[in-house]
Amino acid sequence: SQRENTMSTYVLGACPIWGHVSPVIAVGQHLRAAGHSVTMLTGSRFREQVEAAGLTHVALPADADFDDRQPDSYMPDRERYRGIARVRYEIETVFVRRTAGQYRGMRALIDQLHPDAVLVDSVYSGALPLLLGPAESRPPIVALGIAPLGQRSVDTAPYGFALPPARSAAVNRLRNRALRALVEKVLFRPTQVLANKILAELGLPASPRFVMDMSAMFDRFFQLSIPAFEYPRSDLAPNTSFVGPLLPKLPQGSALPEWWGDLAAGRPVIHVTQGTLDNQDFGRLIRPAIDGLADLDALVVVSTGGRPVVELGDLPANVRAAEFLPYADLLPRVSAMVTNGGYGGVQLALASGIPLVVAGSTEDKPEVAARVAYTGTGVNLRTGTPSPAAVRGAVEKVLGDPSFAARARELAAQFARHDAFAAVEQELAALGQPKGAAPLVTA
Repeated sequence: SQRENTMSTYVLGACPIWGHVSPVIAVGQHLRAAGHSVTMLTGSRFREQVEAAGLTHVALPADADFDDRQPDSYMPDRERYRGIARVRYEIETVFVRRTAGQYRGMRALIDQLHPDAVLVDSVYSGALPLLLGPAESRPPIVALGIAPLGQRSVDTAPYGFALPPARSAAVNRLRNRALRALVEKVLFRPTQVLANKILAELGLPASPRFVMDMSAMFDRFFQLSIPAFEYPRSDLAPNTSFVGPLLPKLPQGSALPEWWGDLAAGRPVIHVTQGTLDNQDFGRLIRPAIDGLADLDALVVVSTGGRPVVELGDLPANVRAAEFLPYADLLPRVSAMVTNGGYGGVQLALASGIPLVVAGSTEDKPEVAARVAYTGTGVNLRTGTPSPAAVRGAVEKVLGDPSFAARARELAAQFARHDAFAAVEQELAALGQPKGAAPLVTA
């Protein structure tokens, strides 16, 4: 039946980690505001945030639920591992071993609500059993690419190496094939074996793809970025569309710090941030940046991501700080941003035409930093703990070479052509149409 102007029912799922939950909530809030019924399955700790967005919250089953603020509670043995073994332990513990619980929670909601579509974050492993089961027993299942695209390609190194494409196409493909064999057949072979064992226990076939790269299997995969901020792929999966980032609706004119007038002094403004997640230790990036930029002829503006400003210690004369800064007012005045490389924050800077200095070593941050360098929009310091001198040199480089700002402005023009919220809403509506109805086309 045609359901064009009637309300649709959507079920959302997210791994119980704030960086995975928040983009899914943002899309859910948009869908709810458009009049749809939205239920979200995620960690019990996020109930308040989910309900504040107007969505119905359902907690994941106990074996898939954990509190991401307490790593010792859900990754108890991680300190026993180093290097690749540590990465493997974390992937298996946080994602792969949660597959059955995530799946059971999602299957129950599908059977209860008969949703028009299911939307999950890109590593919600509980979607895998649904995708491998009979298509007629499930609604369309789509995913949000909340981190740099990790999709397998002859043109890219495996995700996690933070390696941009090599200059020579032939060398690039040879290198990528060798690294992919190393990752899939050696380093993470046990991870694939574990995933397939869990699938077999659910009565399902083995996964046809590497378990940490499900993106090509979804009915639609919405990469939250633009092609210009991603490596070129000649073999991009046909289900994948770049919809642009979920740029936050920036509140105008929230309370301004008393030093706000100093921004008008005409000096370049350098914004320094460690985001709101990896900001427990200011000694990683914020303090080295403050010390390195202390006598630069610029105004250095620091945001602590909610922590008390006094914890920064003594501030040089050219530094101003606040717990939060009104980005809608600040970003148009910023000449360069020093950041630890969160995907959302970096794209927000680029959407404002701001060149970057990136120092990130956790989660997906090295992959983000590598893309900044590859696109010519900034400098990758290749560490999460740079020295004051390294930050200083990189900022002087970005300010002194106009090509960085020019490239950032080129990307900003492309970001401006995308509206991720509208694109996802449109695509979901098209998926819910009866077979044979004309699909909606989005740029």
